[in-house]
Amino acid sequence: MRARSLASMIEEFLAARGAGDLAHPGGTLLAHLGRTRDALASWGARQALQVAGLAHAAYGTDGFPHPLLSPHERPELVTLIGVEAEAIVYAYCALDRDFSYPRLLTGIVRDRFTGTSTQVDSGLLRDIVELTYANELDVMAQSPLLRRRHAAELRLRLGSWSAYASFPAVEALERL
Repeated sequence: MRARSLASMIEEFLAARGAGDLAHPGGTLLAHLGRTRDALASWGARQALQVAGLAHAAYGTDGFPHPLLSPHERPELVTLIGVEAEAIVYAYCALDRDFSYPRLLTGIVRDRFTGTSTQVDSGLLRDIVELTYANELDVMAQSPLLRRRHAAELRLRLGSWSAYASFPAVEALERL
């Protein structure tokens, strides 16, 4: 009998938490999570960031407020995906976008769960940017309506962060 892959175990866990039932541009949240991971993999992201891409909305996000787990359940997700990947997922989910996006290049972000502002290191900042590119570009690819309404704004925002994104992510943005 073949062992299940980590990605399969994560997908099963997220599906059991309702990700396969939540509507999202392009089908379901689970499908979006898989496409986000696939984009990160195709851009050469390290394994922890790919895994984070697969679980990036586990606690809900400022833009998709449908949590599959509570932030109080972080230890459960850590056990499944590892400390590094879960830290990326938490940072991404906790990001107060209205406060943090204008300040992102300074590394100052606010946690929407706790209300606290912190300085993130450049590695986590790069992960947040790369994950944001993968997430937003998938949403735009899946929804012509959202692409018509928000593509110009997205190009400006993500383009301003391009120094923290991989070359393949920046190329993908240019193709939007």
